[in-house]
Amino acid sequence: MDEKLVRELEIDAAKVRIGIIDGVYNAKCGHPGGALSIADALTYMYKHRLNVDPNDPENPSRDRVVLSKGHSAPALYAVLALRGFFPFDELKTLRQSGSMLEGHPDRKKTPGVDASTGSLGQGISQACGMALAGKLSCESYKVYTIMGDGELQEGMVWEAAMFASHYKLDNLVAIVDNNGLQIDGKISEVMSPYPIEEKFEAFGWNAITINGHDFSQMEKAFDAAERVFEKPTVIILKTTKGKGVDYMENAVEWHGKAPGDEDYQRAAKQLREHLAELEGSVK
Repeated sequence: MDEKLVRELEIDAAKVRIGIIDGVYNAKCGHPGGALSIADALTYMYKHRLNVDPNDPENPSRDRVVLSKGHSAPALYAVLALRGFFPFDELKTLRQSGSMLEGHPDRKKTPGVDASTGSLGQGISQACGMALAGKLSCESYKVYTIMGDGELQEGMVWEAAMFASHYKLDNLVAIVDNNGLQIDGKISEVMSPYPIEEKFEAFGWNAITINGHDFSQMEKAFDAAERVFEKPTVIILKTTKGKGVDYMENAVEWHGKAPGDEDYQRAAKQLREHLAELEGSVK
């Protein structure tokens, strides 16, 4: 991936993080930590990888994305807004009465959302159904599902993993946001899912582990997934919870808490200064 494209994606991801913080702050509730950790991957997917059209969000040939970790919806909404599915200012209405942006994705309300999610563990099952439907109807679309690492503690994730392998769903890519933290603490202490890569391989998957904040590594991993046949692929992203806001990084208390006025001003200042620095470097 050339440096110019990397920088463009970095700028877009910085805008997404601003959208996340603006949304959660205005909502006075939400989940900033896991939204910030997945911001880079979602930016890469929607700005560079996916076959989607904001002018035709229900096109049957589009790629599908299932945000199984639905509490990280602020990141998905920010990316969809940046991609042009709805105005960026709409992000400030997150979780408010009458808004199209609920606390968890709702495909009936939000343009660009492919699946209503929120109950952890269920998203990969929805994605398996979409992928199998694509196979049976000889469609060329890809299906992507994004899970949290704590979500891997759900038994139905592994039932779906077995299903995907059995039906050779090579049009399915699961993405694990491995930031190491869940609402109750470190995943390794609450209920360790490690070793993640080896477990998926044991279920018959192709497994790849990368730095989830490195766009060049993402490009190689997604390209590799395209070359795999007759088995699904999982891309495990090693990420930092709260990425981009110093006091939120690797801090479990920001899993599900909105910033107050002072914390918001501090976060907004950091993110906007970072964006200005990135934009200045390309002039």
